[in-house]
Amino acid sequence: METFDSTKRSLFEILKDVHSGKIQLPDFQRDWIWDDNRIKGILASIAKSYPIGAIMLLETGNENVRFKIKPVEGVKLNNDIKPDLLILDGQQRITSLYQTIITNEIVTTRNEKNYEIKRWYYIDMLKAMDESYDLEEAIISVNEKKQITEDFGRRIVLDLSKKEFEFENLMYPVSMIDDYSVWRREFYEYWQYDREKSMFWDKFEDRIVNSFNKYMLPVIIMKKENPKEAVCQVFEKVNTGGVSLNVFELLTATFAADEFDLKTDWQRIKEEFKNYKLLSKVSSTDIIQAITLLATYFKKLKQAEQNIPDEDLPAVSCKRKDMLNLSLQDYRKYRDLVVKGFIKASKILFENHIFTARDLPYTTQLIPMSAILAVFGDEIDNIGYKRKLMQWFWCGVFGELYGSANETRYALDLPQVVDWIENDGPKPKTIYDANFSPSRLHTLRTRNSAAYKGIYALLMDDETRDWLSATKIDLSTYFSESIDIHHIFPVAWCEKNNIKKEEYNCIINKTPLSSRTNRIVSGEAPSKYLKRIQKHAGVSDEEFHNILKSHVLSPEFLYADDFEKFFSDRKEQILQRIEKAMNKHIPREEIQAEEGIYISEDNKEE
Repeated sequence: METFDSTKRSLFEILKDVHSGKIQLPDFQRDWIWDDNRIKGILASIAKSYPIGAIMLLETGNENVRFKIKPVEGVKLNNDIKPDLLILDGQQRITSLYQTIITNEIVTTRNEKNYEIKRWYYIDMLKAMDESYDLEEAIISVNEKKQITEDFGRRIVLDLSKKEFEFENLMYPVSMIDDYSVWRREFYEYWQYDREKSMFWDKFEDRIVNSFNKYMLPVIIMKKENPKEAVCQVFEKVNTGGVSLNVFELLTATFAADEFDLKTDWQRIKEEFKNYKLLSKVSSTDIIQAITLLATYFKKLKQAEQNIPDEDLPAVSCKRKDMLNLSLQDYRKYRDLVVKGFIKASKILFENHIFTARDLPYTTQLIPMSAILAVFGDEIDNIGYKRKLMQWFWCGVFGELYGSANETRYALDLPQVVDWIENDGPKPKTIYDANFSPSRLHTLRTRNSAAYKGIYALLMDDETRDWLSATKIDLSTYFSESIDIHHIFPVAWCEKNNIKKEEYNCIINKTPLSSRTNRIVSGEAPSKYLKRIQKHAGVSDEEFHNILKSHVLSPEFLYADDFEKFFSDRKEQILQRIEKAMNKHIPREEIQAEEGIYISEDNKEE
């Protein structure tokens, strides 16, 4: 079956169909955005009979590919006219030509500095007929008063505010190309039927006006039988506007056909998320993906209960195609469950010392996590259930498994984690795939790494206390004390003592401290600044040592200013903390490059 037709249509035939509403836009198309120079450029191209590219249209009438529609900007329709065709590609070109040629109204556009301006468009007839000029130089635009001015508007260089001024200056309005006979008659009258001017007009009409009237556009028409994902994919691949649309925007147009405002609903969800700092970076597409994941999961469960063979069951999936096919019914059915799932995920991660979106290892991991929590609801508060959930979470973090295309992993996570938690089924693939190499600790230096953020959270267990205030680092002190991760052996001391930057700057030499404590640390040796901090804190030696130990380190190496022993000891203690979180043994001999590639000891570089 042919999925499209390729043909040519007259530019004016297309523009008149736009004017009548036979051709309109799907509502996922962005607003018209072309600037003044691009408008002049496309007018010049048509005047020269140069190609401006094909436009792509979609036949309407497919009930499975329904979009809310809107007329091209500038079109005034008296009633709701159902279009025959929708513009998929070519909106900017068609809108520019429609507004400049058909409407006979001032065009709102933008200048080179992106400021909004209002312009009328003219063709300088003398330049257009002079071979020494490029036709592009003959296309001019003037302000709302139909004037070109200098000296901040004090001096009028060109005035076209009256028709006789247009005739006198030989400036032809682009808006009269469609119906040039009236302007031509008045032009003749103004010049009193001067033979030379009449001949000049005839040549102008033949060369320029007829170029517009005879211009043919290549048109590709997608047939209405095409599925929705094909339409959306084609739109994104061929659209020349340069602005990519996401799934949320495409679904917004689909749901709007059933009078549901997805954008307004997303604003409501954002209001619900407002009190949860950890959810501040969750996107509208994340929500759609989680809902799709949940909808396909329950659909498979329902059909499995009907004893349908496994090979005939639909897949749990949340790929682009599945999201685009999400029905409004399923969105409404699972929306609240998923929103509650995200909020529950936020609360559980709060309990595990991940307090803000900045500290969240992977925003992407919230998608399967919210779907899992949507399935369990409050049942997840069972301590055994929650422990398993967090093992899956930490394996994803320290295995660094959610940093690229994740749709396939999400689709496995939801059924596998639910089955593992609820029915003690096989361990999920994410847990099986997770590996952490001891050498990775040496390369974790910034928050750009998910594992770095994960260790930061693990270092703030229930007993971790700030060195100076001796207060436990929890949600309240995290913000009130401006807790952040800081060097234990200060940078200045390390550089003075020839410690390698890759060692003193990695996570092993960092710990969460308040900004006030860090100021006292200064750049001195630990043996010096620790005494000063203890004095300010006003605690006994034993209590202060216990505070230091809560940061997963051995105080004696700090007091001895022994970086090497401190580094080796703390590395081991952190590895033990990671092992506990993942509930997996970490082979100590394994080394790993920053990119996450594992290298055996035999192949280790000298």
